[in-house]
Amino acid sequence: MSRHTQDEEGQGGGERMRLDKWLWAARFFKTRALATEAINGGKIHLNGQRAKPGKDIGIGAQLEISKDQYTWDITVTALKAQRRPASEAALLYEETPESHAKRQAEVERRKIVRDMGGQPDQRPDKKDRRIIHRFKREMGEA
Repeated sequence: MSRHTQDEEGQGGGERMRLDKWLWAARFFKTRALATEAINGGKIHLNGQRAKPGKDIGIGAQLEISKDQYTWDITVTALKAQRRPASEAALLYEETPESHAKRQAEVERRKIVRDMGGQPDQRPDKKDRRIIHRFKREMGEA
């Protein structure tokens, strides 16, 4: 069997797939390069252990994905070699209820902090910066 035929069967049969390619197809990362960077940075764990970007995964694999202060604990339910719309990409995995609840709680917490004035609406303008500098000078001299 030629190498070309084996590659086609691997994608079409859906039995095994590279981890970085699956993360890209499942829309966790915008590019495969970003997925590879996250894997190399230890942000992705396969079956409880760090993995390499070329690691083959299959259906039933357990993934823990940490991205932007959020964490997903998921089980791979399907393999697709092509990137599809988000509605179809969501069918490639199943998230644990605990993971979903924890992520939603973090979203709510961040929303509350933002609404309470955790971050200013805009950057200080020239007048505000002068006031800030004057205040810092006065505090430094006191």
